[in-house]
Amino acid sequence: MQIGLGLYRHQLTPDNFRFANQLGAEQIVVHLENYLAAEADGKVLLSRGEGDGWGRAIDGYWTYETFKSLIDRLGEYNLKLAAIENFAVKQWSDVLLAGPRRDEQIAQMKQMIRDAGRAGVPCFGYNFSIAGVWGWVRGPFARGGAMSVGFDANAIDMREPIPDGMVWNMRYGQGRPGVTVPPVSSDELWTRAAYFLNEMLPVAEAAGVKLAAHPDDPPMDSLRGAARFVNELGKYDRLIALNPSPANNLELCLGSLQEMKGGDVYDAVDRYSRANRIGYIHFRNVVGKVPQYHEVFVDEGDIDMVKIMHILKANKWEGVLIPDHTPELHCDAPWHAGMAYAIGYMRALLTTA
Repeated sequence: MQIGLGLYRHQLTPDNFRFANQLGAEQIVVHLENYLAAEADGKVLLSRGEGDGWGRAIDGYWTYETFKSLIDRLGEYNLKLAAIENFAVKQWSDVLLAGPRRDEQIAQMKQMIRDAGRAGVPCFGYNFSIAGVWGWVRGPFARGGAMSVGFDANAIDMREPIPDGMVWNMRYGQGRPGVTVPPVSSDELWTRAAYFLNEMLPVAEAAGVKLAAHPDDPPMDSLRGAARFVNELGKYDRLIALNPSPANNLELCLGSLQEMKGGDVYDAVDRYSRANRIGYIHFRNVVGKVPQYHEVFVDEGDIDMVKIMHILKANKWEGVLIPDHTPELHCDAPWHAGMAYAIGYMRALLTTA
């Protein structure tokens, strides 16, 4: 096993690469989804003034050059790319919504996956969701009043409709005034997901890229009129059964699994690690379950993280663990301090396991 760090676009800096080195992190999970901002040179989209080139995309889709330049840059700091986490909303809005451009988007996504494989990207994480992450609030929910995030279904209007031109809580188009996204049933959502996976998995397998599905957070039955995809542990089995390709993997978020009603997070980690179905793991902890929970430090939640590490070690799982996100410490560098605490704890668990 290896310990990694997750970085968003604006965090892809030499300072943060050195920070990862100093923590002993070996792998980086990168979020590129918010690179798509301004149009220039015809069909070329560039990142918001960053000038690093990693955001360059053709028709909004990342290219071989995108991935290769990122991997080479990480290599300068003795870091490896573990995964790209999440597609950009513009890349697959009609895939999620079953819109008229679905097949066109899938064709472009296939080429993007081929480019990713050629560059050496081992895994793409994704979350097949219409509403996305929605309803979280920030508050002093962790030990000592550390700032974290939480969810309380009773404090929000779960039925608030999604405006036209939005999906995954992000805007991909202008949208028509007064128009909202129609309700989506569970059967319809699974039909759309099956179509997507059956098209994409043969290409991903041939390219040597795993597609790893993140569970829903919050794992409610529905949110904003849209059914949730993997909001119960058993639905991961259903997902794998859709297509037996070895590229059909899971982005196993321990916090999201623990938030679900029912199920056994330890059994899930055991079964899926033995079956080699885990692309990578979000190693974070929570207190509570839906409809009310909050995120806490890795060592104070409802999950016995020592037990999780021993299960992975016993099954000889060789993947990457990242903190995903963590409460912020009260200091001048709250994000860095929170990540340093989490990774230090993870490295200690790995060593003692």
